[in-house]
Amino acid sequence: MPLPTQRSDEQAPDTAEGVDAAPPLAGGSLPVQPAAPLPAPLPLPLGRFNASPRDETTALLQRCCRNPRWAARIADCRPYPDMEALLAALDEASYDMTPEDLSGALAAETPQLPSPLAPPSAAGHGTEPQERSADQRGTLAAHTALRAAHSAYEARFGHPFLICLDGHDPGERLGQALESVRSRLGSDPEEERVVAAEELRRLARGRLLRLVAAPR
Repeated sequence: MPLPTQRSDEQAPDTAEGVDAAPPLAGGSLPVQPAAPLPAPLPLPLGRFNASPRDETTALLQRCCRNPRWAARIADCRPYPDMEALLAALDEASYDMTPEDLSGALAAETPQLPSPLAPPSAAGHGTEPQERSADQRGTLAAHTALRAAHSAYEARFGHPFLICLDGHDPGERLGQALESVRSRLGSDPEEERVVAAEELRRLARGRLLRLVAAPR
């Protein structure tokens, strides 16, 4: 049975944990977020994940982390009795990635922004127009600052800035991303590589949880 069709955006139900996105713009700029994200695909039941052909399964897994050996390792350990076992295999494969595989997986990631600016009508009931306008200007300035910080990060470390924002409220994500990238810009490259690998693992877990459903 065929797997769910791939979405055209990487904006998952939660921000930065989306699976696929449009390629970055020239010059390292962050991609423009779509005004109306496509609906998320229905999760694939774990039983179908276990029984799917190997090539289809590895293709699905590479939507979580773009490394063929990582995906093949997880696919070849099927069947999984439950989601906990599947996630444990994901963690183990992530921790055991070779330096070359990790470099490739990090470089293949697409940088993301938190949710795009809300229209004025969604800025909050009972808020004065002047206050909404000031909030929007502040948010736009934060997005601009995040783009600039991301460009500096990629120039320093050679791969996009990654952060898993699962668990953060939508209103907190932009500030959290900006604070984190500014802090990590001053890191030693080897230290930052460890942090980026952990963020990639967390992103992959979130993506897999959105693609594979636990048995009922």
